[in-house]
Amino acid sequence: MPHEKNHSLLEILHGCADECYHCASACLEEHDLHMLVRCIKLDTDCAEFCRITASFIARGSEHANRLLAECADICNACADECEKHSHMEHCRQCAATCRNCAEACLHPVEV
Repeated sequence: MPHEKNHSLLEILHGCADECYHCASACLEEHDLHMLVRCIKLDTDCAEFCRITASFIARGSEHANRLLAECADICNACADECEKHSHMEHCRQCAATCRNCAEACLHPVEV
């Protein structure tokens, strides 16, 4: 069953989505919101794409591999942006989580 074979990848994808949502919410609480607009947008894109990628993997979709490649790109873009704001803990943590997720998407154990 695809879900059982890909359990750790699914956990990484869901964890990345959670971290991105947290980062976006924390960014909304910062004083200089204008400088964080792109970060918030990428956090949201990354979170949504991680969730949809996880759903394709969990159900064993024949299109899962295509989504994994795009997910890695989006995760890396999000990490790049968050690293620009690494003086904020939530952005630093989000960047690290996104990098880990991108790596997992590029080198999945099973799909």
